[in-house]
Amino acid sequence: MTASPRLSVLDLIPVRSGQTSADAVAASVALAQAADRLDYARYWFAEHHNMPAVASTTPPVLIAAVAARTERIRVGSGGVMLPNHAPLVVAEQFAALEAIAPGRIDLGIGRAPGSDPVITQLLRISGPTADVDRFPDHVADIQSLLSPEGANLRLTSGREYAIAATPAATGTPTVWLLGSSDYSAQLAAQLGLPYVFANHFSGEGLERALELYRTGYEPSERHPVPETFLTVNAVVAPTSEEAAERALPQLHSMARLRLNRPMRPLETIDEALAAPADSLADDLIERMRTRWIIGDAEQGAAQVRRLAERHGVEEVMVSPIAGSYANEPADATPGRVQTLELLAGALN
Repeated sequence: MTASPRLSVLDLIPVRSGQTSADAVAASVALAQAADRLDYARYWFAEHHNMPAVASTTPPVLIAAVAARTERIRVGSGGVMLPNHAPLVVAEQFAALEAIAPGRIDLGIGRAPGSDPVITQLLRISGPTADVDRFPDHVADIQSLLSPEGANLRLTSGREYAIAATPAATGTPTVWLLGSSDYSAQLAAQLGLPYVFANHFSGEGLERALELYRTGYEPSERHPVPETFLTVNAVVAPTSEEAAERALPQLHSMARLRLNRPMRPLETIDEALAAPADSLADDLIERMRTRWIIGDAEQGAAQVRRLAERHGVEEVMVSPIAGSYANEPADATPGRVQTLELLAGALN
């Protein structure tokens, strides 16, 4: 029998109706502790802005909170959206995180802004930060700034100016490039960096991106061979019927996003079940279901194994998107916890 892949978690900190941001964050901290207890490999926070159903706006803050409340799991960003931030600030934040939890920090970097054009401009209100056209340079800058040796800036006077993200680094976070297109796959290969395709968001172009990354990979000192894994949305429950119900709120939300409709907090499962039929949304939902893991423990584990085997990866990062019933506590997400528990139990 093929060995089971390692499991990891991607968290967007979903916010449902009747839930506060504080409730949502508390639920995610508890979920991270469950992942730590269940021997998941890593726990990453996404970066999104001004979305009523998503509270993961500041990965470094969330990483620090979870690193302080867990014991062994790697914690990181999935990812920091570099166009929104100055490279030096990113390097300083993650150097501090590495000092808080040595050997446990991942810095996943993305090229997209993570929001709409208005929010993108607000994030850059003090001037340009990481210009998208200079993305490769800024990734290299962050790597240099994070290293114990730091970097040297040549001033217009000709004098060199030493810069370091932290005064006395003894280790550095692992840098990953994230993307959903050929560009990031090719850049990660060129730079000799680990790479993750955002399969949980779309899935289109996955095979080509992985092929470009693996065939074009140029070994680096820290990463002599290509390293990659897959992300996937997952809902696992004691029965396939419950899993289908718990998947509905997120399916409805993603359909609204794809149809460019106003976004709102996630529905409860009760609200999603009572929603009127919508032919446009329903067609999208049926197509999305085929790319998500939705089922009982045995079905979920089988889908994870098939996904890993098909794409030649040894790790699968699940985004546990199970919704909640109206009578479940606001500061907890039992459906997401049971997704992690049931998957871990079935794969071990």
